[in-house]
Amino acid sequence: MLRRLRDVMVQDVDTQTRLDRIVAQIGTTMVADVCSIYLRRGDGSLELFATEGLVRDAVHRTRLKAGEGLVGLVAEGVEPISLADAPKHHRFSYRPETGEDPFQSFLGVPVLRSGRVVGVLVVQNRYARIYDDDEIEALQLIATVLAEIVSVEDLTGALFEFQIKPTTPETLKGRAYSRGLASGKALLHDPDVEPTRYLSDDPIAEELKLDSALQTLRLGLAALLAGDVQTLGGTSYEVLETFHLLSQDRSWERRLRDGVKNGLTAEASVEQVRSEHRARMSNAKDGYIRDRLHDLEELDNRLLRHLSGNSADRNEIFEESILVARDIGPAELLEYGRGKIKAILLEEGSPSSHAAIVAKAMGVPMIGQLPNLLSRVESGDTIIVDGNEGQAYLRPDPMVATALKLRFDEQSAEQRLFTATKDAPSQTLDGQSIQLFINAGLAIDLEQIETTGAHGVGLYRTEFQFMIADSLPRLDAQTALYTEALDLAKGHPVTFRTLDLGGDKVAAYMPTEREENPSMGWRALRMGLDRPGLSRYQLRALVRAAEGRLLRIMFPLVAVVDEFYRARELLEKELAWARSNGRQGPSVVKVGAMIEAPAMAWDTATLAKEADFLSIGTNDLMQFFFAADRGTAKVADRYDILSRPALTFLQHIRDAAGDTPISICGEHAGRPLEAMAMIGLGYRSLSMPASGIGPVKRMLMSLNGEAFAKHLKQLLQKGDENIRQTLKKYAKTNNVILE
Repeated sequence: MLRRLRDVMVQDVDTQTRLDRIVAQIGTTMVADVCSIYLRRGDGSLELFATEGLVRDAVHRTRLKAGEGLVGLVAEGVEPISLADAPKHHRFSYRPETGEDPFQSFLGVPVLRSGRVVGVLVVQNRYARIYDDDEIEALQLIATVLAEIVSVEDLTGALFEFQIKPTTPETLKGRAYSRGLASGKALLHDPDVEPTRYLSDDPIAEELKLDSALQTLRLGLAALLAGDVQTLGGTSYEVLETFHLLSQDRSWERRLRDGVKNGLTAEASVEQVRSEHRARMSNAKDGYIRDRLHDLEELDNRLLRHLSGNSADRNEIFEESILVARDIGPAELLEYGRGKIKAILLEEGSPSSHAAIVAKAMGVPMIGQLPNLLSRVESGDTIIVDGNEGQAYLRPDPMVATALKLRFDEQSAEQRLFTATKDAPSQTLDGQSIQLFINAGLAIDLEQIETTGAHGVGLYRTEFQFMIADSLPRLDAQTALYTEALDLAKGHPVTFRTLDLGGDKVAAYMPTEREENPSMGWRALRMGLDRPGLSRYQLRALVRAAEGRLLRIMFPLVAVVDEFYRARELLEKELAWARSNGRQGPSVVKVGAMIEAPAMAWDTATLAKEADFLSIGTNDLMQFFFAADRGTAKVADRYDILSRPALTFLQHIRDAAGDTPISICGEHAGRPLEAMAMIGLGYRSLSMPASGIGPVKRMLMSLNGEAFAKHLKQLLQKGDENIRQTLKKYAKTNNVILE
């Protein structure tokens, strides 16, 4: 059948004629009474484009709405559907103009291109019959070839999926995940390598080609595993190990070989499997399943690059690149190497994702949730990224480029000012000392202590190593990571937050249950107390890493004081175990707690007597305080930490802490206006993304702390409803620098 289709494809006829001949050929070969091709239009409907067996006048007249009928069901589920008695199916939709009422049997398969459903290929028979697996697989192979045919130019105007990518200037608005300005050339993350041929002349040669590419793929992953792979530097060992295991998957390899044996080229066979993975991933509701399908798609992409000879190492990418992707993980991002990627644009993504945190640590602007990004960008396109406003300028015209260049110059001038003040004392105009710390979670973060002049690390997230691993990180690996963090800090204090897994942070090897409200469910310290073995394993690694040095440990999401007692007991057991086994142990141990649950705010005084220090996790505390999920766009920006209820709440916590050191930790601490308010409430320690240190330091150096504290107190007593605007006016009147 494929040989006959190849003959049809090379005929010098227009595409409509070619489609008409194809349905006739398929119908004859499969002994089907009907063969029809439905193609997807821009509005999502499916139009009858060619048929053999139905009324010819129905072509281009019959159109099914998205999801309508059995054809819509095939497109919706991205799976073949085979029925012996189609009219009895509840989704059957009768169209009298097609004359299809006598046909009982139905077999439909999706036509996929680049993971998107572009149409449906259907065969029908007059009498009831069961289509066997070989027939279903054959029709899927034909659909793969058909996807190539319908992508030609004379049909692009009708098909939304195949619209020619624009070359005119465009501005896309998304959400800013990491601030900053950048410009460069578009670099597509794992760019699609499209097959140049779909039908093979020599199946044996194609199978040998596939064998060679699989071997090259596996040897490359094995070589990386055998090399000196730094944890969280480049691709982590655990991620590479997972990819290596997936590359050995027999079912994946068998699926690829079946395509080649049935007449497809090696590239076309991989494309067929990749399209299936992409389509299923887009429909998967479960996050874990989506991640596994994403891993398989990554393997498909790598294999296609090996087959095409386009498998250059990412370390060899050109400078001044703007990375463009549907989504990306932290390890994938680090694989590109620091300094080469100037900005990141994502079609999806999340502001709370760890890739976003990595981008901030690298000082790279990132914008996510950019609609139809991948269909609007070609590799090499000029792009200007405004990470402050969440806008991406594709192929900008000269006027826009000139205006944005002025902003670049302003940013460079600001950066020089931040550099000039990094060694200056962190004090207000009236001499109040304010400690500024960075939040970290990767080795590259620690470099920011010196470059920003920070006092140390106020929050070191330890869960990254656990999240990217396919199994529980070994004790030696954990110890090595924490030792490296302390070494890179060069004597500056590092506060290690114990595991904050659960909620939106899931480790693949740990069983999870679907929860109604995961951020308020079984996570963080709650999980740690229920899994004391896991907690002690991590605490043992921290104790070993800090031998002879200061060890600062902070427990997350302490909701009641008893949880802090129980967590501290686990630490004391590990300290005792180290001593009994002749280990030196830390020189000093400081134990703290994060106030993220509103309940703890009303028992802060009790907790302050037991803890060496406290830290307010503003992200979680504010979402619980306002009952507003920060991951829900419609409410995430609806409530303001600078409102009177929030500020009086934070004032209460500060007063209740007494003499126990307490800090503000999170995104709000790194914003000059919010940081000014926290100083006015009496907080003298702020922990923030490294990019916030310079702006916040300039602000506090221009602020009279005592005078502002009196003003803020009066403001809160008045009951002003728009405190944010009032604070901006105060800053302007008193020459407080907020930019």
